[in-house]
Amino acid sequence: MGKQLFGTDGIRGVAGEYPLDPLTVYAFGIALGRYLTAAQPGPEVLIGADTRESGPWIAEYVAGGLQSAGVRVRYAGVITTPGVAYLTRTGPFAAGVMISASHNPYQDNGLKAFGHNGFKLPDAEEHHLEQEIFRILEAGAAPAAVHLEVDGSLAGAYMDYLQSTVATRFDGMRVALDCGNGAACRLAPELFRRLGADVEAISTEPDGRNINLNCGALHLEALRRTVCAGRADFGVAFDGDADRAIFVAKSGKIVDGDAVMLAAARALKAAGHLHSDTLVSTVMSNLGLEKALERDGIRMVRTSVGDKYVLEEMERIGASLGGEQSGHVIFREYSTTGDGMLTALRVFEIAKRAGVGLDELTADLKVYPQKLVNIRVREKKGLLELPAVAQEIRRAENAFGGAGRVLVRFSGTEPLARVMVEGSDAEQVEAFSASIADVIRREMGA
Repeated sequence: MGKQLFGTDGIRGVAGEYPLDPLTVYAFGIALGRYLTAAQPGPEVLIGADTRESGPWIAEYVAGGLQSAGVRVRYAGVITTPGVAYLTRTGPFAAGVMISASHNPYQDNGLKAFGHNGFKLPDAEEHHLEQEIFRILEAGAAPAAVHLEVDGSLAGAYMDYLQSTVATRFDGMRVALDCGNGAACRLAPELFRRLGADVEAISTEPDGRNINLNCGALHLEALRRTVCAGRADFGVAFDGDADRAIFVAKSGKIVDGDAVMLAAARALKAAGHLHSDTLVSTVMSNLGLEKALERDGIRMVRTSVGDKYVLEEMERIGASLGGEQSGHVIFREYSTTGDGMLTALRVFEIAKRAGVGLDELTADLKVYPQKLVNIRVREKKGLLELPAVAQEIRRAENAFGGAGRVLVRFSGTEPLARVMVEGSDAEQVEAFSASIADVIRREMGA
């Protein structure tokens, strides 16, 4: 049986409603605690959160469940998801829990669990936790929260680590940061100022409800204006939990995860650090990235959507670089997860050493027209088994004749079917994305 609570990025939903109501959150804490204490006595767990107003109370119920199962808890307060992953693998923690819904609006929240190795829990372990949560809910436990004090030394240790990964300074570099009113608000400006950059930071005043609101990695208009008006050399926008970064070049051009991976893959290959001359990305990465990498003798391996699956494939084949078009980029030498601030450090370092900007680094990336359509569906099953859908996909693929791609899949976190069509002819891409979406809407739309 598939997982019911966990999606591609933990448990996610509307804060206060199932499965992020106090009782289920408390049950999650108990389930995780029982799982950990079965392997070792008296384990310790790290909890961190982004800036959503629901973060503190969710943290207190998770901690209540953990403590009732005999687990000690340390609370990092507001910190990034990759910060939790780093501290979990380098500290005395049996596991880490990040409370965030990433790029979603403030009403949503989520629970992401990391093992001591800094990796998100494998599907089998998440399934085990689900079964235990359901048993606890059936038993009718009364939720209990515990008060948490923030341990400020934890975020400091993570910042020191990020700074230590850079061999050069950014003196004389003008950088614009959009912190998305999220987890990077305090950390990112401090980090780049420490390294000598002249920093202009926007969206750094979280109020619990403005995380990702017309700002951050999904809304780049304000950052583009800031880059162009302030004549910044680089702009970078983080999402709510700062595990992804999207860049704006000096010209105002958007530089997404695909372009970043191209620049990083080339730099790593030139330095002899791109293992097997291979990059791992997902089915969403643009065909243009694949073609550009081929010209440099770099192979691209595709996975399902989700940085978790990228990382699993990277570990399987020993790859040193992987990521997603959405801005999750994993530099395996330094991290076990996508890390927006780490990615920005690597990109700025590559540009500084090459003596060029992002425009020059990514100039030869030809982006094929790509259209994404989301369709709200009644249920997530049998999408490709519907004859009409399969027939329309075949029609598109035959028309492209190898010069395009069609991808139809369900969202891992929402009741949506996602259609992605990509090819060299924009009109063809537009027409087929609409026709495939229409068939899905007719067959199983909500």
